[in-house]
Amino acid sequence: MKFSISREALLRPLQLLNGVVERRQTLPVLSNVLVVADQQGLSLTGTDLEVEIVSHLALEQIETAGAITVPARKLFDICKSLPDQSQIEFSVQDQKVHIRAGRSRFSLATLPAAEFPKVEESQQDLSFSLTQGQFKRLLDRTAFAMAQQDVRYYLNGMLLELSPGLLRSVATDGHRLATCSLPLAHESASTIRAIVPHKGIVGLGRLFDDSDTPVQVVLGSNHIRIKTGDYIFTSKLVDGKFPEYERVIPRNGNKVIVTNRLQLREVLHRASILSNEKYRGVRLTLSDGNLQVTANNPEQEEAEENISIEYQGAALEIGFNVTYMIDVLDVLSNEQVQLTVSDPNSSALVEEFGEKGDSLYVVMPMRL
Repeated sequence: MKFSISREALLRPLQLLNGVVERRQTLPVLSNVLVVADQQGLSLTGTDLEVEIVSHLALEQIETAGAITVPARKLFDICKSLPDQSQIEFSVQDQKVHIRAGRSRFSLATLPAAEFPKVEESQQDLSFSLTQGQFKRLLDRTAFAMAQQDVRYYLNGMLLELSPGLLRSVATDGHRLATCSLPLAHESASTIRAIVPHKGIVGLGRLFDDSDTPVQVVLGSNHIRIKTGDYIFTSKLVDGKFPEYERVIPRNGNKVIVTNRLQLREVLHRASILSNEKYRGVRLTLSDGNLQVTANNPEQEEAEENISIEYQGAALEIGFNVTYMIDVLDVLSNEQVQLTVSDPNSSALVEEFGEKGDSLYVVMPMRL
């Protein structure tokens, strides 16, 4: 195998692949990236057997076709360290990959391409299309609420729910819940649910931008496959039943607070400095036109903040994990935010104020 390619063409694909590849593997070849050069161009593949990313690149010059696997992290670090606009020459000799760029020379160990595994494909059940910007919005608005290492394994990922005319993303860690929806025309006449694992969602977040580049999604019984631009992303699905999230969305709140989103975020952030480092609790005290935010810690330190709000009603005290609240305010974009609560023991519903938004958030209260 022998070919040449620019440094810039390699950098982004290798960065994405390294987000999937595990450095410490029981199977050594999984620490490598599969490099295939032929007349169709250059193909780079990385996988951990759960998630797989394939990148296709055009080749300006190819002398000899071939396939080999190379240590993913070392290849990326080499390319990243080379000067801008470098032209990189790859060649394979004596079971080693030789890399040349200007006066730099590198020799990397390899493993045979035949040892490289591929994620199995399952039967295609449903396909639909949207844009990268639309998919990225679904991820950005909900991914933060995913659990990461919960024993309830079905929470360690994001639910994609297809219902007639709608695509919704849902994530929860048991203490908070985030949902985002968008209108979508597709072939499904019934509701279909798929849980994409945490690592797959993180990989997709790196892959997408805010563009109108089309994304084709294929949902199978065990896998999801996404094609966009020069990338093919495949992930196994979590085999489990996601909670009936609709049941935990509070619909009977009678105390509605409207305030400036950024100001509320700043107030919560400042109060959080003196909150208990373990429990991160803050107390919200509602009164006519005012929201008082207080926090304290075992060192007897205290913080008190006040912010003007649109609220007229009975006084109320309720506690929340301040990090959960700030996370929600970070992903919203409207100037005004609306919080709806009913009593100190009920969850808060957080949403954008004004036009009917596409996102809903539920944050459970804390006892302080």
